[in-house]
Amino acid sequence: MARKILALTFDDGPHPDTTLPILDLLSEYHAAATFFVLGEHITAQTEPILRRALQQGCELCSHSFSHPDMTQLTAAEICAEISETEKRIEAAAGVLPRFFRPPYIAVNDAMFRLIPLPFIAGYGVRDYDDAVSAEARIRGVLQKAADGRIILLHDLAGNTQTVAALREILPALQKKGYAFVTVSQLFSEKGIVPQPHQKILYSYAEQTAMYADDL
Repeated sequence: MARKILALTFDDGPHPDTTLPILDLLSEYHAAATFFVLGEHITAQTEPILRRALQQGCELCSHSFSHPDMTQLTAAEICAEISETEKRIEAAAGVLPRFFRPPYIAVNDAMFRLIPLPFIAGYGVRDYDDAVSAEARIRGVLQKAADGRIILLHDLAGNTQTVAALREILPALQKKGYAFVTVSQLFSEKGIVPQPHQKILYSYAEQTAMYADDL
């Protein structure tokens, strides 16, 4: 019988004050996650964080270089956002990203044509907003969790409420029988091979339409 799996994902890092405690919690609960990093946040200070994430079995993917609305960029600017981020990830951790999450989940035809990676969205709980309490984040993730889904969270600077929420989310979902996997592992276990240039923003593994129905 196939196990129940979820892909926890985190945007906007790496940041020492959030990504490191998240990695501590993932280690404590033997959980993997995928970090959609911003190229401009990969520095000499944060490179060891990326290497640690890989050592713990996590995955590193692209969230652009500077988090612009990429639908407003030229073709050259779109390509630069992707290539510069790839260069920094590879230089820091020796891997290339396999997936891309568009900033603001804003997309257009040019992005699908130019970016050679499958696009990932996810089920979020507005945890980038300080007004959303840790308790609301916990409730939201527990409500949206389902086998094969991608959960969208943020390890942006100062986001201590998501760190606090994870302390409750991880054991609660494990008690419900979930295992936490990377995005690559999610697709592999579900037998899905996402291809670049498809007009799909994946929020769950078996998705075939551009957007998930219940987002």
